[in-house]
Amino acid sequence: MASVGSIADPTAEAYGVSLVVVGLFTGSLVLTHFLVQLPAGRAADRAGAVRVGLFAAALCLLGNAVALSAPSPEVALLGRALTGLGSGAGFVAGADMLRAAGLSPIWRGAYGASTMLGGGLAVAIVPLLEPALGWRAPYWSGFAIAIGIAVAVQLSPSLPRVPHGPTIVIDRRLVPLGLIHAASFGVSYLAASWIVPLLERQGTARGTAALVGALVLLGGVATRIGGGLLVARAPSRARAALVVALVGGAVAMGLLALPTPLPVQALATLLAGLSAGIPFAIIFGAAQALRPDAPAAALGFVNSFAIAFLLVGTPLAGAAFSLPGEGRLAFACIAVLCLATLPAIRRARLHLV
Repeated sequence: MASVGSIADPTAEAYGVSLVVVGLFTGSLVLTHFLVQLPAGRAADRAGAVRVGLFAAALCLLGNAVALSAPSPEVALLGRALTGLGSGAGFVAGADMLRAAGLSPIWRGAYGASTMLGGGLAVAIVPLLEPALGWRAPYWSGFAIAIGIAVAVQLSPSLPRVPHGPTIVIDRRLVPLGLIHAASFGVSYLAASWIVPLLERQGTARGTAALVGALVLLGGVATRIGGGLLVARAPSRARAALVVALVGGAVAMGLLALPTPLPVQALATLLAGLSAGIPFAIIFGAAQALRPDAPAAALGFVNSFAIAFLLVGTPLAGAAFSLPGEGRLAFACIAVLCLATLPAIRRARLHLV
């Protein structure tokens, strides 16, 4: 999700398009990532998460191969759409493999940390690859990673399936969890997609901007594991931890919306990542507890809220760079969203597994 946005300006130049269109490259991936959430969850419940994971890796390989073929906006949109099907199915499959293996909430947090780490590495590394690989940097790196994932999943043991799960999971009890997930996971990825262009427009060198921007996602690595520890050892504090996460995210996004010096921007970026990582294990543990009859589908339903937010927010954030403030308006709006989501914490059912 974060790789193309991390070299948004060079990509726009290579394709001969505006930043809004570059935002649509990510939006294309996010759209199919969103649409596949529930189908992938139902497939994992019925056919097994390992099979879904292999299919997901194949789709990521195909999508990146298509995008590599030509610097055409139409080709990029198609390739990113195929990759989104793979990334969406892969996210659900990976999360359900943990449940089926009977691993502890700490491992659930570690899984969440790995998703933050991947995005953070994309923001940090892809801009450094761009001088050598040009516009193909996001696609070559994604292609190579997909090969490794396919091998790893192929070597994974088979895991138990959920028998006779429902055909669909649309459960109002999951909605508050989805909103909180959108205001944490969704916000972190949206910020990661545009933090590098924001800093570059303030005069920061691209390499420095990439390293600072990666903190949005890398900062969540430790706190996602910490969220798993919280679920395992002090579940009664989960609701308070969610409040801290959303308030911290709002403060961080508010600071990024201001014309502050680079050290302040770096601290704000780190705070955004640390805040965004806390809810992951709490949210998905609660979703699994609410729907033990369809745990993978419940995960997909909750995750779809964050993906829907990215689907709408990514191109809008790109458009904000053409307005006064050079993109800072987008981060101010994100700060307001984090605060507006606080009431959902009171309504959330946090019976954790």
